[in-house]
Amino acid sequence: MQSSNTHVLITRPENTGRVLAQQLKSIGISAWCYPLFDYQPLADENTTQILIEKHPKGIVIFVSVAAVEFAHRAFNLLNWQQKTIIAVGNATKAALSRSGVNAISPELHTSEGLLTLNALDEKNIKQQDVIIVRGNGGREHLAEQLNMRGANVHYLESYKKVWRPLVQNPVPEWKNKQINCIVVTSNALLDNIVRLINNSDDDWKNTCLWIVASERIAERAKQLGLLNIVNANGANDQAIMGAINNHGKNND
Repeated sequence: MQSSNTHVLITRPENTGRVLAQQLKSIGISAWCYPLFDYQPLADENTTQILIEKHPKGIVIFVSVAAVEFAHRAFNLLNWQQKTIIAVGNATKAALSRSGVNAISPELHTSEGLLTLNALDEKNIKQQDVIIVRGNGGREHLAEQLNMRGANVHYLESYKKVWRPLVQNPVPEWKNKQINCIVVTSNALLDNIVRLINNSDDDWKNTCLWIVASERIAERAKQLGLLNIVNANGANDQAIMGAINNHGKNND
């Protein structure tokens, strides 16, 4: 697939989706933003402040850019007393930096990557308070593993994902736009898109390029019958752009 013939669908929230679309267009790749969901604040100032001040020596883990931004809105991150701040990946680390907070992050930008960090090693984490900042209903794997290592895990759900109501199935419009590459950054998003394409033709499953953010999503995509899957190993714009661009070069 050559870059000039690649037409990318981005279904993440509008603000971040449009930024990625513009970056793709800047390197000659056609991209279209069609948000399927939005983020809304969930934690308020009082709830956030109580949790943060209750565990001043705890470790804080931010699992997404949205987690950072909505936590900062609820209670300014410069007022947090915790010394060990962990970001799941580079984009989340950059979001923290913009808020004046230094963080460490793993090489592999997933829950599994976080668990390889020395700060979260069993000998360092036993009886330690850990605050995971995330959206509502996130994946439980990280907390389960930290609990097994003896940590006391607390959640701060700073935002929630709200699916946009669909007046009609958007798939025919995607077809008209000649979409042949879809970016997927979560299993929930993947499941929703596959539900939409299930009654359409087989091109979506057989020939469309699916750019996914992790091996876990790639495995789920295979289970759902998708054939053309590329793992970007990250949900940040650079990882996604690199995966699309490299796939185009490899298929010139």
